Amino acid sequence: MSSPKERIVVSVGGSLIVPDQIDTDFLTRFKDLILEKVQRGFTFSIIAGGGSTARRYQDAAQAVTPLSPNDLDWLGIHSTRLNGQLLRNIFVGYAHAHVIKNPTIDSESEEPITIAAGWQPGFSTDHDAVLIAKNLGATRLVNLSNIDYVYDKDPKRYPDAEKIEKISWAEFRKIIPDHWDPGLSSPFDPIAAKEAEALHLEVAIINGSHLNEFSNYLDGQPFVGTIIS
Repeated sequence: MSSPKERIVVSVGGSLIVPDQIDTDFLTRFKDLILEKVQRGFTFSIIAGGGSTARRYQDAAQAVTPLSPNDLDWLGIHSTRLNGQLLRNIFVGYAHAHVIKNPTIDSESEEPITIAAGWQPGFSTDHDAVLIAKNLGATRLVNLSNIDYVYDKDPKRYPDAEKIEKISWAEFRKIIPDHWDPGLSSPFDPIAAKEAEALHLEVAIINGSHLNEFSNYLDGQPFVGTIIS
């Protein structure tokens, strides 16, 4: 069970916000869950990913003009900021008035919810989320994505991949790449993983399509997902 006013950092994958078109059903259910937990004493710092919006802009730009990784990264960052502004408007009346774009500044607020987005090239929103947790002294971070578990290898390529319910940071880092780039597909950014390990941060990887599992995790109940700590 949560301690009073515990700040939970939540990284929401862009694939949940805009899988193809903006998913208003997901956003409605997500809002309801967050506000229900706010009534019970939780506070949240929520950072938005870019998802398909970022990829569409990046692909379109590349089709016209070859771009540097830095320029592609900026397109992704601005996509997260658009999604972040969408979340901030959805939580109007409960959320801080501005989307946080620099995770290293003091983002503590009187409002129960703050919304954040991408910062600068070279930093994924996973990394930004860890920096927010560090800044706020949060001990738990939830990564809402489109997978049920972390697996010991890529389940799309290896049918015998085994799910992992709990894993240490040291073991987790052995099964992911050791570097990050804007197109990396990994349950959690490798650079963010190093930072989270140093902070002794607990990260829960949960499928955002099943928000009841997110609710169960917050309530200290059994849930479908992976804890990295």
